[in-house]
Amino acid sequence: MNIDTPTYNTKEIQQRVDAYISQFNEGYFSPLSQMARLTEEVGELAREVNHYYGEKPKKSSEKAYTVEEELGDILFVLACFANSLDIDLSKSFYTALSKIETRDKDRWSRKDKQN
Repeated sequence: MNIDTPTYNTKEIQQRVDAYISQFNEGYFSPLSQMARLTEEVGELAREVNHYYGEKPKKSSEKAYTVEEELGDILFVLACFANSLDIDLSKSFYTALSKIETRDKDRWSRKDKQN
């Protein structure tokens, strides 16, 4: 990460996205359109991962994107989706991580345990 690149917490991300979207009369897309946009961006991430880590190299005529850029696009769309439904991403993440930490606590071998 560039030292000049600001860091944001989820509240700041959602506020910045809202400030951007609020400039336009159209506002946020419908939930179905948001889901389509999110799916599209995840597909673009999959394509980049396949190009960089898979067996399908990028054509020389294809525009150079990066996994980092595609993750940023997904984060933007995810913030739009959450904002449009009045969902706090921090609360959503907390709920998800708490569930995962409980459900999967014994699923994998911990680094701190001796075999």
